Amino acid sequence: MTSLAARGTGRTGLRIWSRSSSSEERKLPLGRQILYQLLCLFIAFTVIFPILWILSLSLDPRGLTRPDGLNLIPPGISFEAYANVLEQPTSNPVSFLELARNSFLVASLTAVAAVLIGVSAAYAFSRLNFRGREVLMVAILGVLMLPAVATITPLFVLLTRIQIGEFTLGRTLIGVIVAITSSALPFAIWNLKGYLDTIPKELEEAASVDGATRNQSFLRIILPLAVPALAVTGFLGFIAGWTEYYFSVIFLSDPQQFTLAVALNGMVGQYATQTPWSEFSAFAIMFALPVSIVYIFLQKYIIGGLAIGGVKG
Repeated sequence: MTSLAARGTGRTGLRIWSRSSSSEERKLPLGRQILYQLLCLFIAFTVIFPILWILSLSLDPRGLTRPDGLNLIPPGISFEAYANVLEQPTSNPVSFLELARNSFLVASLTAVAAVLIGVSAAYAFSRLNFRGREVLMVAILGVLMLPAVATITPLFVLLTRIQIGEFTLGRTLIGVIVAITSSALPFAIWNLKGYLDTIPKELEEAASVDGATRNQSFLRIILPLAVPALAVTGFLGFIAGWTEYYFSVIFLSDPQQFTLAVALNGMVGQYATQTPWSEFSAFAIMFALPVSIVYIFLQKYIIGGLAIGGVKG
């Protein structure tokens, strides 16, 4: 028994020695640690400084039409710019809340459409063998490689030809939603397909033995297991709809249907030279704040869902 105890102690001591030696080997020299820390601080400063400067401009009570320097501390603090932006951010008679409602409508419906259509197509590519499957997958990949701007002209021509009386699809928020969804679908399909490939097919086979149909297996087994990927796809689709500018500015002509991105762009340029930078900065902060807060709370799930979805393709 003594020999066995000695052997166990020896093995434990060997493990402790190996861990301590490996931890010592992982330690970096002090000079390299300082260099890495300085590099990280420099990167953090370059990222955070513009945000702090915009925040400072939004609180500046002077209402400057041109910034007078990189001042992080304003001469005073005033929330008048935020009040003006909430009431009427541009020359158009539209309030910030009305613009936010339009943006939320576009973003939410784009996210829902991207998830519903994307997961259905991804399941077909992942589980079904049909004629032309490889060709369609390559075609979707080719569309994914194209920038969304390249599809504006054909989508605008196509959607403006769809008319019902005085209703023209290409001139409404619905047309914008359709256009944005078409550009978000290729990524949604590929991301969801990669995730669905990681779900064992044996689960569906076991369910079919118990009498479940393919639709029941899809609704009761695949979808609950794919919730992380669905959340990631929906969130990225929401961001695409919330920040989209090109489709909105080309398709829409009625100020009552403008989105936040269109209104924000309308505060700069040759026709908005008298717009105070404090109001522009306040608008930019309120425009980015909702999505930023959601991303901060969900970034772990977003990164994890993207990583799992990229395991197979």
